[in-house]
Amino acid sequence: MLVRLTSSTSGEMIMFAEHARVFFGWIGKECTARGVFLKEQLPEAIARLRQGVREESVAIQQRLQEKAREAREKQRAGHGEDGKAGERKDDAPTEDVTLVQRAQPLIHLMEWTLKEGGFILWEAPGDF
Repeated sequence: MLVRLTSSTSGEMIMFAEHARVFFGWIGKECTARGVFLKEQLPEAIARLRQGVREESVAIQQRLQEKAREAREKQRAGHGEDGKAGERKDDAPTEDVTLVQRAQPLIHLMEWTLKEGGFILWEAPGDF
């Protein structure tokens, strides 16, 4: 399901409901089919999004460090990352597109809307 966010001053964006659900959870908004971020709510919403991004960044770093540690342990045991003896993979563990990256367009939309004194409406086919 997709969620469309439309700023009264800065255009619109579309995101997957699964990501919007996380962001709205960080902000403290219900995931209803329609809603609004009022001008007065935007500063706190931006601050909460930024806090969620910081926390997610720490969690990502911890996951990457754990994956790297596991890979080193496998190498010490004489096995490559895929479990085959003697092979070694030098690529560092990576993440797909993260919530940290996915949050940036929403943060920018909110900042521009706040700067211009507007509001943001959201709309989805149903509650998400």
